[in-house]
Amino acid sequence: MVELKTDTSIDAMYEAGQVVARALTAAREAADVGVSLLELDEVAHDVLREAGAASPFLGYRPSFAPTPFPAVLCVSVNDAIVHGIPTRYRLRDGDLVSIDFGAELGGWVGDSALSFVVGRPRPDDLRLIETAERALAAGIEAAVVGNRIGDIAHAIGTVCRSAGYGIPDGFGGHGIGRRMHEDPGVPNEGRPGRGMRLRHGMVLAIEPMVIAGGTDDYHAAPDGWTLKTNDGSRAAHAEHTVAITDAGPRILTAR
Repeated sequence: MVELKTDTSIDAMYEAGQVVARALTAAREAADVGVSLLELDEVAHDVLREAGAASPFLGYRPSFAPTPFPAVLCVSVNDAIVHGIPTRYRLRDGDLVSIDFGAELGGWVGDSALSFVVGRPRPDDLRLIETAERALAAGIEAAVVGNRIGDIAHAIGTVCRSAGYGIPDGFGGHGIGRRMHEDPGVPNEGRPGRGMRLRHGMVLAIEPMVIAGGTDDYHAAPDGWTLKTNDGSRAAHAEHTVAITDAGPRILTAR
């Protein structure tokens, strides 16, 4: 069941989304060579405390997970695609880092992600990140009243495939609101004109993920959470929480 949010509820979700935006910005600014992933998690946790917000990530345990998620920030490095658990690993020059963060404020949730390189970037990594961001922008552009979920999926997939990148099979965006994951699912590849019609008041987390090697294959790391590319190539992730409105898409997690 898809809950259509009122304009007042969307405004409240924007407030939650801005906590997410501040945390991602703070974690990005703190990321440097020698900084540990646990230190980035603590930076994000501090933003939650200051805002009086809660984490929808901490303690989250979907059916596939062997244990509850132990942090407020997902940090995925190099060949990790998503769901990376923060550890004592210290960032190295040239690491490609994807951070994903959620916040719950006033009963509403926001969710967003970004990717960047620490230190001196490889041109191939910059192209990968730029493609993820372009795919996200294309998906948001398609998120208008009267379109369908398939139009968002097609827009994302076209950008990713045209660049020669893989798309992790079975992973994509989702509805969001009072809970982090709600209906409908938002695939990162699909046929235009298919799926649920978009209506004013729907709120979606749109999140393309791209694999540099061009394959769609991945596996779970021994921690049971982190998803890694099978070919060892690097991955990037971009995400925003977006409200569908009669005035056009509204990015609730804009930084």
